[in-house]
Amino acid sequence: MKPCHVVILGCGRSGTSIFGELFDHLPYYSYYSEPDFSELLSHGFDTPLAVKVPRESPEYGATEGLSFPLDLLLSEIRSPWQMYWQVRHPLDTIASLRIGISRNWGHHPRPPDWRDWLERPLIEQCAHHWAYINTVGYQKVKDMVKITRFETMIEDPLRFATSISSDVGLVPDKSSAALRAWARRVQNTNNEHFIEAMTSRSYSRPDHTVRVGRWRENLSDEEVKSVIPIIKEAAEIFDYSLKSLHP
Repeated sequence: MKPCHVVILGCGRSGTSIFGELFDHLPYYSYYSEPDFSELLSHGFDTPLAVKVPRESPEYGATEGLSFPLDLLLSEIRSPWQMYWQVRHPLDTIASLRIGISRNWGHHPRPPDWRDWLERPLIEQCAHHWAYINTVGYQKVKDMVKITRFETMIEDPLRFATSISSDVGLVPDKSSAALRAWARRVQNTNNEHFIEAMTSRSYSRPDHTVRVGRWRENLSDEEVKSVIPIIKEAAEIFDYSLKSLHP
């Protein structure tokens, strides 16, 4: 039996890129990071593909909250397939979104009302983006995705990699040099082993020492208070508790 086709979705700066690059280390897979949707269709699904967040294509109207037409993807992709929704603590994601959102709302898909938020503080724009993707986008696919968490990936990357390998139909092997090479890259702090995902590098800023809980280094108390009303609904969907942070 062939391994599953894989589609990784979620808000930008939630670990989708490094998760996707796991498939560069797995046998059988061809991996595509943010391909134009029309390009994705042109590849066909004859051999196992892993795709991170297909990008908007002028030829196709996107499903609300997503960057591609979900119905068309489902009609074209061949079984077996597995879709993942990657999520990260909202405050950490907001801290990480600042560069991209400051560049003309450079993360996609943009909320339909994104221009209405341009006069608001950048941190609130980032919060709105995270909330939109993780409510409207997630609701479109919630019955067909498995939730994967940035924090779980960071806590034990080798266990995460072997679990995903098994999930997509491969025989997991913790001794695999390829899996171990990927797992060594996934670090909570910058060190000699850390190698950032290729498509994430232009969105990084050296203003934090950890990735899990980075918001404590990046966001002021006032900023946290200002975004809680924006992110509260989506945070509860994914069991991220904000109770101790309420103003």
